[in-house]
Amino acid sequence: MPRPFRFGVNMMTAAPAEEWRAKCRRAEELGYDVILVPDHLCMVAPFPALIAAAAATERPRVGTFVLNAGLWNPTMLAREVATTYALTGGRLELGLGTGYVQEEHEAAGLPYRPPGERVDHLEHMVKELNRLLDTLDPRPPVPMLIGGNGDRMLALIAEHAQIAAFTGGRSVPGSKAGQMVPISPEELDERVAVYRRLASGREEPAELNLLIPMVTVTDDREAGLRPLVDHLPDLTMEQALELPMTLVGTLDQITAQLRAQRERYGFSYLTVMEPEMEAFAPVMAELRGE
Repeated sequence: MPRPFRFGVNMMTAAPAEEWRAKCRRAEELGYDVILVPDHLCMVAPFPALIAAAAATERPRVGTFVLNAGLWNPTMLAREVATTYALTGGRLELGLGTGYVQEEHEAAGLPYRPPGERVDHLEHMVKELNRLLDTLDPRPPVPMLIGGNGDRMLALIAEHAQIAAFTGGRSVPGSKAGQMVPISPEELDERVAVYRRLASGREEPAELNLLIPMVTVTDDREAGLRPLVDHLPDLTMEQALELPMTLVGTLDQITAQLRAQRERYGFSYLTVMEPEMEAFAPVMAELRGE
C-alpha cells in the first residue's frame, strides 16, 4: 500500500514578527502538514524562524529544508536541534544536505569543498550528531531528512534518513550561484532505483520526498510552461510537459500526475515553495486522506 500523501511548504521570505506568524497560520489553514525553512544566507535563520512558526500554529510540524552542512559543526547543531525540539513541543523534523551554493560559503568565509569532500563532511555531521543526541536523556526523537541524488548521498540516505528527499534537478557545473537544471523522468527513475537497492535491508522503509518548485493551475499547460522553456533553451516543450518537478495543468491533471508519480517513484511527501503555497492548496484538498 502506498504511503498517504503529506505536504510541506518551504518558507523563503523574511518578514516582521506578526507577518511571519500570519504566514505560518495561513499555511496551517490551507492544510500544510509541515512548515519548512531553508538554510540560505539571504533568508531567515532556520531555528528561530521554526520556533516562531510553531508558536503561531498548533498542528503542523516544522523543519529545516535543508540545512547546509558546510555552515555547521555537529556540536553546535546538536544544541540547536535539542533546544528547537523542546521549544516546538516535539514537532521538529531535521533536514540536512551538503550545500551547493559556492557564493554562500565564500560570503561566510568558509571553504567550498569539492563534491566528495562535502559528502564526507555531511557523513561526519550525521554520525556525530546522532552520537551527541544519543547522550541526551531522553534522546529527542527527531526524524532526519537527507536530500541528494548522487550515489554516495543515496547510500548515506539509505543508512541514516527517515525521509529520503529527491530533487528533480542537478547543479550546473561551475555555477557559483547554485543554478539547477531539470533531470528527465528516466533519470529520476534510475536515481530512485539506486536508492531502493541501497535501502533494501532497512527494517523500516523511509518516506520519499520530492521538491516541486513550480505549481500553476491552468487550462493551457504549454502557456504555463513557456517561461521555463524560454529560460532553459535546451529544454523542449515536450520534455517540459513530462518533468516530475513541475505541476502545470488543470486541477485534475495535476492530481493525476501526483498519483501517478507516487505509483512510479514512491513520492508521498511533497514540498512546494512559499510562492506556490496558495496555488497548491486546491491540489492538497483533492488529495487529502489518500
